[in-house]
Amino acid sequence: MSTMLPKPPNPDEKPKTDASKAAGVFFPIADLDEIAKHFIGNNTRFRENIIIPRTYGAVQIKTNEEKMVEAAFESCAFKSLMSCVLGYGLGAAIGLFSSSVNPNISDPLAAEKQQTAREIFREMRQATHSYGKNFAVIGAVFAAVECVIESKRGVSDWKNGTYAGGVTGGLIGLRAGVKAGVVGAAGFAAFSTVIDYYMRHR
Repeated sequence: MSTMLPKPPNPDEKPKTDASKAAGVFFPIADLDEIAKHFIGNNTRFRENIIIPRTYGAVQIKTNEEKMVEAAFESCAFKSLMSCVLGYGLGAAIGLFSSSVNPNISDPLAAEKQQTAREIFREMRQATHSYGKNFAVIGAVFAAVECVIESKRGVSDWKNGTYAGGVTGGLIGLRAGVKAGVVGAAGFAAFSTVIDYYMRHR
């Protein structure tokens, strides 16, 4: 009884040559082999690393442009820049508040000259800029150090913030001496650990 299915391999037969293999992949008959390859497909995979998660909505594969934009937003330079800008804004707000609630105005009953409104605004502007600059430096250094540590460790956990806080506090405190650097590193590391723990477990 003749059949179109391929015969099982016989150990006594000699191995086929490349020319004989080219006759068909699934069937020896060319027409059936073309039909089988059409429905079954080939064994070539263009990309082995595509992992599509199972979600409720439609799955959209990101384009190369979207990946480039996402990589730019997640880079250490962008994180440092954003932390610098946000730190300056936060410091400016704190400086403006502190200078407004505690202005350096002389006693009106004393013989000293009273400050004018222009002088008061000038001092408020200087205090706002000073606070903003300090917070901007702290934010930029902390974000850069944390991003580098996270990239080197390959893990995103609370230790990154602790290490970054220690390095940032130490660098800032070294301007006043070694002892101040050690105290600043310990204090900033503890503060960063508490904040990171609260943000992760709230």
